[in-house]
Amino acid sequence: MTMPWLTVLWLLPAVASGVVMFLPADRAAQVKTTGVGASLIVLVWAVIVAFRFDSGGDRFQLVEDTSWIPEFGARYSLALDGLGLALILLTAALTPLLLIAGWRDADGVDASRADGVDASRADGSSGGKSVHIYVALLLAVEAMVLMSFVATDVLLFYIFFEAMLVPMYFLIGGFGPTGPGVRPARSRAAVTFLLYNLLGGLVMLAAVIGLYVVAGDFDFIAISSGVADGSLDMSATTQNLLFGGFVFAFAVKAPLWPLHTWLPNAAVSTTPAAAVMMMAVMDKVGTFAMLRFCVGLFPDASSTFAPLLCTLAVVSIVYGAVMAIGQRDVMRLIAYTSISHFGFIVLGVFALTAQGQSGSALYMVNHGVSTAALFLIAGFLVSRRGSSLIADYGGVQKIAPVLAGTFLVAGLATLSLPGLGPFISEFLVLIGAFTRYPVAGIIASIALVLSAVYILWTYQRMMGGPVRESSSPITDLGVREKVVVVPLIAALVVLGFYPRLILDFVNPTVDISVSTVHGGDR
Repeated sequence: MTMPWLTVLWLLPAVASGVVMFLPADRAAQVKTTGVGASLIVLVWAVIVAFRFDSGGDRFQLVEDTSWIPEFGARYSLALDGLGLALILLTAALTPLLLIAGWRDADGVDASRADGVDASRADGSSGGKSVHIYVALLLAVEAMVLMSFVATDVLLFYIFFEAMLVPMYFLIGGFGPTGPGVRPARSRAAVTFLLYNLLGGLVMLAAVIGLYVVAGDFDFIAISSGVADGSLDMSATTQNLLFGGFVFAFAVKAPLWPLHTWLPNAAVSTTPAAAVMMMAVMDKVGTFAMLRFCVGLFPDASSTFAPLLCTLAVVSIVYGAVMAIGQRDVMRLIAYTSISHFGFIVLGVFALTAQGQSGSALYMVNHGVSTAALFLIAGFLVSRRGSSLIADYGGVQKIAPVLAGTFLVAGLATLSLPGLGPFISEFLVLIGAFTRYPVAGIIASIALVLSAVYILWTYQRMMGGPVRESSSPITDLGVREKVVVVPLIAALVVLGFYPRLILDFVNPTVDISVSTVHGGDR
């Protein structure tokens, strides 16, 4: 019997999510250890899967296929390509770091309160099973994201694409900053997140049903092959309508301007670890799906709407950077930088060139690492001072040099400094954009200057200058925090000097993607 490598991959965190809920309520430390241990096992399994993947072989490997709902022709179909593998490794590597970074995030939260009010027992221990719920929710998101990267049945993908909203909703609404007026804001952010993404999902559901009516199947591999060789006859109008349904849902998830407004509030309303899980991991499902489903299933529509989507991507790039410059809250600033970076990813996808899509795929990984580093380090700083306002800091580099130094490296990666991971991915995206849409490439390049402004100015205000009296109690990174930060900084350096670690996986997928699009070049 063949080992179900991909089923085990997503079931491991799913099962661990259920297991931690059954641990005794007074075993918070055991719950955290179990969560980290399970996520490390997932990482090891993902690495083994990576070694079994042949980058020079077939596009889809480790295929699992069995009947699921025969009445509809839906199947439990999983397969792995290079792009999916790169994002699986990102997800599996980040999850244990996020669990360690959020080691104390759920302590003191009374999970028995449905409204998410924070409370603590008199002895300082956490009430209810809040830690259990927090760890379980993070593992549940990981499981659903991993499934999304390997599902090749469109209906199966859709189910998990929507299902991951549920644990993330509770992470946003139930855990995060405390204080007067915070809980209602957190609830509003969670509801806004859910409504935006559910709307996108409902539009996508109509498109999924329409695709089944046209193709008579949910099998992505079969449908994309039929589209590529011309055996599946799909009129231009039909293809455009179906493409619109899919890309709308993915643009909400990505998020792409003007469908981005849910992200900043959601990011600052939850814990830093959960926010990174959302921005660096879950939102990648949207850009991944643009490349796989939108371009793979609807190549003619992708060419038709590419100018519009590249325009929206450029607006996202510049808008996100300008809004970041104007922020007074460091966590909200970083959230807006993600909107700008997602614009680069979308621009690379719909430039419809090999360089652009390779850069986009690499950017998905590099953005995940750089955003995780910057947001978590900022979170460590905020947890010390109790404020996320930039004006409340000053001179931190003199009293916490490791914290300030790692913040600077992560910030320089965000502005795509040569030698750090995001540089080569942004460079490839811009080359791909210049090839087909030079005006878009020129305008997008402006963000390079804007990103330098918001990062360096933020660093100067928070870390430079004399030590503020309010900053004096701040301590440097502890051992647990260094365990989180050091691998992220190391990954940024390694990917900056050796991007082939990812490009060797994703380039064959990109070549196939580009070859299916009319007017695309290899």
